Amino acid sequence: MPDNPTVIAGTRIGHVHLKVADLDRALGFYCCVLGFEVMQRLSSGAAFISAGGYHHHIGLNTWESKGGHPPPPGTTGLFHTAILYPTRPALADALRRVIQAGIQLDGASDHGVSEALYLRDPDENGVELYWDRPKEQWPRKEDGSLAMFTRRLDLDDLLRQREA
Repeated sequence: MPDNPTVIAGTRIGHVHLKVADLDRALGFYCCVLGFEVMQRLSSGAAFISAGGYHHHIGLNTWESKGGHPPPPGTTGLFHTAILYPTRPALADALRRVIQAGIQLDGASDHGVSEALYLRDPDENGVELYWDRPKEQWPRKEDGSLAMFTRRLDLDDLLRQREA
């Protein structure tokens, strides 16, 4: 690969736009379970949802997928959408919502730099709910490079951190 400069600090993913089979079902998951708010809904079969009043973090549409099925295993596509929570208590609240909705987790991991919950939305899209530890707490090797790992996340401990 050519030696190109790295992208400027502060660049981030602004939003993700997902194809769904049933818009109301998808909104039930993202809004009623996870707590996002609808910013705009279009009669053409799309909705834009947000946390905190941003124009949209997630777009959902049925334009090419109404009544469709998830892609079969062994095909390319999105592995998961990662939703970053600002604090550990906020992640704990998301876990409480998921449990109350009866949604099964695919996994829960401590990566050293972050703690993450893995699940699927109603269209079988992978969803990661996570929070980042402060950068100064990230595990590092002697040379200063990251030393991320994957360990089982203690869900009971996480739930005890939930904000009232």
